[in-house]
Amino acid sequence: MNQPLLQVNQLKKYFPITGGILARKIGEVKAVDDVSFSVHHGETLGLVGESGCGKSTTGRVLLRLLEATDGDILFEGQSITTLSSKQMKKLRKEMQLIFQDPYASLNPRHTVEKILEEPLIVHGIKDKQERKKRIREMLSVVGLDSYHASRYPHQFSGGQRQRIGIARGLMTHPKLIIADEPVSALDVSIQSQVLNLLKDLQHKFDLTYIFIAHDLGVVRHISDRVGVMYLGRLVELTASDALYDEPLHPYTKSLLSSVPIPDPNLPINDDELLTGEMPSPSNPPKGCAFHTRCKECMDMCKTTRPVFKEIKPNHYVACHLYNDEQAHS
Repeated sequence: MNQPLLQVNQLKKYFPITGGILARKIGEVKAVDDVSFSVHHGETLGLVGESGCGKSTTGRVLLRLLEATDGDILFEGQSITTLSSKQMKKLRKEMQLIFQDPYASLNPRHTVEKILEEPLIVHGIKDKQERKKRIREMLSVVGLDSYHASRYPHQFSGGQRQRIGIARGLMTHPKLIIADEPVSALDVSIQSQVLNLLKDLQHKFDLTYIFIAHDLGVVRHISDRVGVMYLGRLVELTASDALYDEPLHPYTKSLLSSVPIPDPNLPINDDELLTGEMPSPSNPPKGCAFHTRCKECMDMCKTTRPVFKEIKPNHYVACHLYNDEQAHS
């Protein structure tokens, strides 16, 4: 197989907890804890999980908007974790972020033209006519008109603002887009339009996506592979169809059981429903992080952390239910 566009190895991001008069470190929040995965050129990898599981933090660490505590990130085979700010500036043309909130992510004081022009200026396109041409082209690509360039963000609907946010992310023609819950703030009727736009743009510009979301229905619609996160760790990673048709981890099964099915006559499977609260990432349980809410919990789950390993071809799970004898069966 070709070299991955992005390779993440044992990534960790811990935030210190300070206390006392001298603000000494008294603990740490393990927001991302030993996460490894790869993303291939032209692929869409979905990252899903409950709020607070670390998926958005992972996205920001990958772009080095937050610095990793440990681990390595390879982009096109090059480690980016130790690059200087000047080196990262050159690389940022290739890696862009689409924000969750289209209302907060656009500067209300700037016109759309200025918002879209800014990344071009930052990355050295000095010809003003060339910048204007690129802005008009990108507005057209995301379904807006050229006259919209003179308007301000408050003059647009939520869906239109997110289209502007998408256009801004594409201005430098990146290879990798990290979309951090790009449709969660939009009406359901608009979500499908934006998702279809993202898929069309992927084919048009040969993009690679990391799509972060908590809505499993949305992720299934757009992702080739899906990684499920819980308390800062990946617990399952496989092809989208395999995850939805045959989930292996108890947490994944619980997440899927919570997705509404439009049939009132179907019985509810109470055995799969998720109960309890997610533990604090500042004090995660020993062993398997999910054992406090898992109906399949065994004694070893409370003491030994399960290894994230390949159980079936290209299906990775971190769970003691699947021992070495079952691997690759």
